[in-house]
Amino acid sequence: MRLVLYTRPDCHLCEDAKAALARVEAATGEAWAEIDITGDDDLEEEYGFRIPVLLLDGKEHGYWRVEEERLLNDLRLSSPG
Repeated sequence: MRLVLYTRPDCHLCEDAKAALARVEAATGEAWAEIDITGDDDLEEEYGFRIPVLLLDGKEHGYWRVEEERLLNDLRLSSPG
């Protein structure tokens, strides 16, 4: 999965990020995965203060907000073929 969103429950920014990724998926067909960091000490330490955090191809693409246009551009630039 190229897009991974780290979240936690009751996070309004996470809900905004999921809505943005749903729009990106509708436009590109690029699926994404959500990982809840709750209860994972390593993930809480890494991402806890910056949730939601979006990874593209295993690298941090952004946090707090999904920059849709930038993400769409980066997906186009990094797509195979």
